[in-house]
Amino acid sequence: MADDFAPFDPPDWLDREDDLLAPYAMRARRSRGRRRPEADHAFRTPFQRDRDRIVHCTAFRRLMHKTQVLVTQTNDHHRTRLTHTLEMTQISRTVARRLGLNEDLTEAIALSHDLGHPPFGHAGETALNECMRGHGGFEHNLHALRIVEVLEYPYPEFPGLNLTWEVREAMAQHSRRRDAPEVAEFQESGRPLLEAQVADAADSLAYDAHDVDDALGAGLITPDDLTDVPFWRAALERVRQRFGELRPEQFRPTMVRTLISSQVVDLLEHTRRRLQAERIRSVEDVRRHGEVLVGPSPEMLALKTGLEEFLRARVYLHARVQRMTVKGARIVRLLFEEFCRAPQLLPERYASRTARQGVERTVCDYLAGMTDRFAQEEYLRLFHPYHAV
Repeated sequence: MADDFAPFDPPDWLDREDDLLAPYAMRARRSRGRRRPEADHAFRTPFQRDRDRIVHCTAFRRLMHKTQVLVTQTNDHHRTRLTHTLEMTQISRTVARRLGLNEDLTEAIALSHDLGHPPFGHAGETALNECMRGHGGFEHNLHALRIVEVLEYPYPEFPGLNLTWEVREAMAQHSRRRDAPEVAEFQESGRPLLEAQVADAADSLAYDAHDVDDALGAGLITPDDLTDVPFWRAALERVRQRFGELRPEQFRPTMVRTLISSQVVDLLEHTRRRLQAERIRSVEDVRRHGEVLVGPSPEMLALKTGLEEFLRARVYLHARVQRMTVKGARIVRLLFEEFCRAPQLLPERYASRTARQGVERTVCDYLAGMTDRFAQEEYLRLFHPYHAV
């Protein structure tokens, strides 16, 4: 049977994009390519290969044990960076398909969007950035770019994953440090592609709803605490009109689905209207446009803002969450100080880089790649007198 297999002709797949995609979607044949040129694959487009490389890389697997909001030991059901990434990627694909965008590119961008996060969530990022003050700082989007260009090592032909320019551009464009040297080559392209804008919007709507879900599951808040939040009240009214009173085990997931689905519908409708009103007919129109085109309506944005204010006040600043984040930040700082003081304690693969890129950046790379669990283990190995080395 293997001898009867005939590989697909790559142009067939590229022609299919022309048949299926909207005129403002990014086509694989228009990609700027890879930093190191590679031959076409027999039956995968460049963006499909990017997606697969991301899913199979070490940094992606480590997201399983990295904090989203609650540290990974809290319980078995709350979200980690990995589960959040998978959920927002599914939303991104749905939106991209309905808008006629390139699903493969959207998926690759979505899957890669959190690769650069260190352990212990935003507290870990803040701690690393403080540690790296005077040495270039730390920002998770730029570190994601560093991961896919330098730090991953699965291929003998080149360092990193050698992703297409468009996926790397999405990482760079998402960074808040637009003056960083790593971003320079992506500065002249204009606005992000619609595929990147979709992934960004999906990330925002997903984590708002999922943080509510996890906070309820962890007992940080109760449904009654949310009754003054307009977005929750609107969703609650829809749920009661359709289902009446639900059992507790069905109520929470139904509410979370309603929060997500209402945002997705609004995002699609508002974005379609904007694309039509602004006469967006090509990728060049997207690049030249003065504003981001994918996003919620003003009404939905107001509802999201109210929910996010509630989350900040009642969840992110909750004493239990703060204890987790303070402890995580302390672990990161102490590990950074100790490895910088004694770089010979680093694993050989990292210790060998210190002469080339400096001790601080090497230690930062090592710490940023750690999962919560591994960082805690390293802390015990270094500082606990009775812990096995």
